[in-house]
Amino acid sequence: MLRSVKELTGYAIVATDDEVGRCHDFLLDAKTWTIRYMVADTRKWLPGRKVLISPIALGDPIWEARRFPVLMSRDQIEASPSLDEDAPVSRQWEIWYHQHHGWPYYWGQGNLWAASTAPGTLFAGEKELGDAGPDLENPHLHSLNEVAGYRIDAKDGEIGRVQDVIVDDVTWNIRYAVVDTRAFLPGKTVLVPLASLDEVRWEDRALSIELTQAQIKNLPEYDPGAPVNRELEERLYDYQGRPRD
Repeated sequence: MLRSVKELTGYAIVATDDEVGRCHDFLLDAKTWTIRYMVADTRKWLPGRKVLISPIALGDPIWEARRFPVLMSRDQIEASPSLDEDAPVSRQWEIWYHQHHGWPYYWGQGNLWAASTAPGTLFAGEKELGDAGPDLENPHLHSLNEVAGYRIDAKDGEIGRVQDVIVDDVTWNIRYAVVDTRAFLPGKTVLVPLASLDEVRWEDRALSIELTQAQIKNLPEYDPGAPVNRELEERLYDYQGRPRD
């Protein structure tokens, strides 16, 4: 199902034996637009540490109660490889993290999550990790809280700002940017498919989209109170003239 990331922020994170904190942020893999880690706010419990929880270890969310079950105990989370609160995530740290938990690496096998599209398959997957990959290039991870507010540039000029993103809660792949276009289209917020993303200019805090201002203007209006379902996605494909999945 497709979910608003803004809605997920603040959910309680519940280990197998107790609550450990709240969902504070997510780290986005900029190469695939896939969420690789949930950032937990555990400052009262583990001050000074950035506590990252991989979607590999997340159970099925309890939406009505705003709770994220984690398939680990508090002790297992506390024993995870430590990362200073302000430190970036290196590939070497990710290798330690996966080795510590005995999970296959998510990178290097051509799919979103190793050879799979869903992270949960890695939790009980093959424990033989093997080689870390052909190189140790650092991951391109960015805070989703940071991406909120980025400028959206259409092919013929600026059209709005990123307000939120919509994620597939099975694959953790981000499918749409929620774009506030009120400076150009009074009162209208639209979903812009990331399939139309041309490039991200991090230094400019901007996303370039392979759509014109007129095409974005004609996208269906987004209602945050309504589900992003197949019917809405088909309307988006129709407006763009793109083939449907």
